[in-house]
Amino acid sequence: MNFNRRQFIAANAALGGLLWLNQLPFPAAARTISTDKAALQVSHFPNALYAFVWRNWGLVPLDRMANTVGATPAQLQSIASFMGLGDALKVTAEQWERSYLTVIRRNWHLLPKSQLQVLMGWDEAQLEFTLKEDDFFYIKLGSLKPACPPVYYDQLSVLDEKTKISFMQLLKASFPEGLPTKQMPYFQFVNELSAPFTDTERKSTQSIQAGFNPRIAYPYFALFGDPLLDPEIDSYPDAYLERLAASGVDSIWMHIVLSKLTPFPWDPSISTHWEHRLTNLKALTERVRKHGIGIYLYLNEPRHQPEAFFEKYPDLRGQGTALCTSHPAVQQYLEGSIALIVERAPQLAGFFSITASENPTHCWSHGQGDKCPRCALLGPEKVISTLNNLYTKGINRGYASAVASGKGDVADGRPRLIIWDWGWRDDWAAGIIPELTTDHTLLMSVSEWELEIERGGVRSKVGEYSISAIGPGPRARRHWEIAKRHGLKTMAKIQANNSWEIGAVPYIPAVYNVAKHIDQLRKEGIAGIMLSWTLGGYPSPNLEVVSLMGSDRNLPADDAIRTVARRRFGSAADAIVSAWRDVSTHFSKFPYHISVVYNAPLQCGPANLLWSEPTDYKATMVGLPYDDVTSWRAIYPPSVFAGLLREIGEAFAEIIRRLDDDCTKLNLTQTEQKAVRLERNIIETISIHYQSIANQVDFITLRDQLPAAESDRARVKRALSEVLSREIRLARRMAALQTSDSRLGYEASNQYFYTSADLYEKVLNCTELLNKWVAKV
Repeated sequence: MNFNRRQFIAANAALGGLLWLNQLPFPAAARTISTDKAALQVSHFPNALYAFVWRNWGLVPLDRMANTVGATPAQLQSIASFMGLGDALKVTAEQWERSYLTVIRRNWHLLPKSQLQVLMGWDEAQLEFTLKEDDFFYIKLGSLKPACPPVYYDQLSVLDEKTKISFMQLLKASFPEGLPTKQMPYFQFVNELSAPFTDTERKSTQSIQAGFNPRIAYPYFALFGDPLLDPEIDSYPDAYLERLAASGVDSIWMHIVLSKLTPFPWDPSISTHWEHRLTNLKALTERVRKHGIGIYLYLNEPRHQPEAFFEKYPDLRGQGTALCTSHPAVQQYLEGSIALIVERAPQLAGFFSITASENPTHCWSHGQGDKCPRCALLGPEKVISTLNNLYTKGINRGYASAVASGKGDVADGRPRLIIWDWGWRDDWAAGIIPELTTDHTLLMSVSEWELEIERGGVRSKVGEYSISAIGPGPRARRHWEIAKRHGLKTMAKIQANNSWEIGAVPYIPAVYNVAKHIDQLRKEGIAGIMLSWTLGGYPSPNLEVVSLMGSDRNLPADDAIRTVARRRFGSAADAIVSAWRDVSTHFSKFPYHISVVYNAPLQCGPANLLWSEPTDYKATMVGLPYDDVTSWRAIYPPSVFAGLLREIGEAFAEIIRRLDDDCTKLNLTQTEQKAVRLERNIIETISIHYQSIANQVDFITLRDQLPAAESDRARVKRALSEVLSREIRLARRMAALQTSDSRLGYEASNQYFYTSADLYEKVLNCTELLNKWVAKV
């Protein structure tokens, strides 16, 4: 969720995480899209039109594709058939709503903004809103829009026959038997998780007793941007909620923008449909309560405003483009908005606040409040504590109104406020925490921050979410101790399922690492756990282990793990437990650094294209890695970085081989066989991703050696050929896995990082480099 900025990385490397905020400019997403750098051109397609058809086939409705490039559907079908893509499949409304970010990402270097809007069926305002508010998607795309020439069907006529023949030869060399056509439907996992428990599944579910409270996760396939506007696309099916509850989750969280959910007094137009959203929220909170689950709303407020706003209301300006939360009118807006939400949706479980994050939400949010005449005198501690206490006042006021009105049911207790210290400078905490209202309030810290680690002989500190590093760390312990002294309950923010170490799998089966973390948190006496950011809401073995250990504070970790393994895998339990133990051991060698987890191709793995020349593009936050090895590896030498990832990848491949051998000796039922297959898919995906990143580092290193290579040139070329051949094998295998398991490559706030088409394009890419480029250089 955090910025990809050089200041950020430097500060985190030195300080464990948090002083970077006072160096940051305001978000690039707040500005108009810039197009000042040429897009990357791909040589493994005859031209951009072919790339357009390839990348959008089966993801965008055919008529919309045709309209974008001035073609008929039949004309585009002809191009697709020439490439072996088969007939156009229908793109359902639900698939479209769940994959629009995937579509934008794959066209970012293909279409100019005007054509991108046509392809999406959006106006400029909707595109800008999505880039800004959909979990900072513009930042994930690099905070710039590459300059792309228009793509039109007429470009087909200028292709010479030689180019077409060459491309046909490349297709045949890449796919001698034709492109694979077998494909599990995208988002098949949504249907599976939305189906009621079978009798067999219900028998294997656990009964959750009281434990950590709350236990909050983000729903695995919830829409992030504006989910309350159109409830036709159900992010919270009843059966899925039942599965979450059975895994031990008692709460889910939802992203909101306050001015969309309540009236914005200075410009009501931006709050259009707020009553509709609030009505939908009320209905949703009532429905999820029937499953024993509450809803927490994410508060990163008040959102900053454009310059035109401050020309009209100059007195409301804080530092930069932030609204000043020390201004009485802004305070009235915040308190009143929170009160309105609670009054209208009184079964809401609560809110959690982030008050020093990417958005400039108050004058000290980026550490520069000394530039505001009001907030400079107050200081960051007073501004941040006052802002959180305003939220509390609004909750109290709204709940009292709901109770007094007697209209509908209210929650068993007043909604809670979870105050997250994410981004606070460490010297602020001691001044903020004692000033916080304690009633129904919890102080939450990221558990593993500031842990000292050593990987491959390189020492550093943890400054982001990690499963390879096991908390709690010094920072969380310090803040929890201050909170407890002042009567506040405490919470840990962890990633129980996965992390940006790899978010492209539903969970990382490093179950022993997760269990050890929970064991250590039990000793801290924390009240609750936030189990996930946007990634991590799959009903997994990891979540079940957390729940068992939380409900029985004396239950040994190994007993909890074996209980869950027997329940889920039956006769294969011992083999699975052995695999989990080995996964945990090897995963602890991950070359952790905040720049690594945000910039390396951890999420796209073998789908990341290779380039014969440096692209001069910087890697973006969990978005587009390009060939920016310097950012990928951060503090690690290239050989150490690639070596550690290859070691883990090869170790995971060996774990899979042993698991397969063990299970062939067992008389497993079909249900057990399926459960084992899905588990091994995840382990193999991590193996492929990590081996591929090591290959990519090798390729780029060798590529950059070529200009100076003389007597050694033949060796470098042989090594390049070997790397490309390995990447082709990995891309093919990953495509085979993903086309049979729709969970792979997906994460809620990024949607699909890649599809089979991207992996097949990688095969084209590597085959062309192998057969043409390596032979010539």
